[in-house]
Amino acid sequence: MVVYPQLATGALSQFPIRKQHRKRTVVNTAADGATIKLSDPNGETTQWQLSYAELSDAELAALEQFFAAAEGTLNGFVFLDPAGNLLAWSNQLDNPVWTPGPFLGVAGGVSDPAGGMQAWRLTNSGAGSQDLSQMIEAPGSYLYCLSAYVRSVQAVTTTMLIGSGRADRVTSSQWTRLSFAVSGDPTASSVSFGLEVPPASSMDVYGLQVEPQGAPSAYKATSTGGVYQDARLAEDVLTITTTGPGRHACTVNIIHANHL
Repeated sequence: MVVYPQLATGALSQFPIRKQHRKRTVVNTAADGATIKLSDPNGETTQWQLSYAELSDAELAALEQFFAAAEGTLNGFVFLDPAGNLLAWSNQLDNPVWTPGPFLGVAGGVSDPAGGMQAWRLTNSGAGSQDLSQMIEAPGSYLYCLSAYVRSVQAVTTTMLIGSGRADRVTSSQWTRLSFAVSGDPTASSVSFGLEVPPASSMDVYGLQVEPQGAPSAYKATSTGGVYQDARLAEDVLTITTTGPGRHACTVNIIHANHL
């Protein structure tokens, strides 16, 4: 599996990041002049322009090795959106993409810290810990950051899960953004992310987010998620500017089209 490399910091890109998402509408004009418009999901395209500066020799070598493996525009690769949330349906925790424990209740319509009603209440009626998790097809070797806004009537210890990595965090009666960052199994081609609720307790959750970096950014609600399985390079040439030892710059353009 060819995957786009992270930088030494664990970030996937530097600022500024330019991202364009385009959708296509099919218009059918009838003989009487009436028109019918339909969305065409297969015509959707997403493009990124990633600009790099002050790259180290090792970071540049990783980009060059990746470019050679992709053979320019020829081969597809896995790309994780550096400006997105990797999780799907982050505001619908009862969607089938989420896997709840057998004794975990998941109820929506709870007030959230953004002033809406998009939070969810997780209630564990069992005698042991129960988790809510989502599996995504992404490289296990990446550094990932899992974050979520959490509150509970009484302080409880919830466990944040990234693959086999675990981190305990204490909740309070006020909305608090919890986060956990760790690198996964380098041999894995998928990673599970989730929250574990202790026995006989409940907590409210909002804004579950996973990013391919070491710290959380502003929350972004999702439907499809930010993992692109067959992205392509937009050029066959990687132009590099070197201003000194360990000081390299380049721009990488990436495109993902649903019909490819």
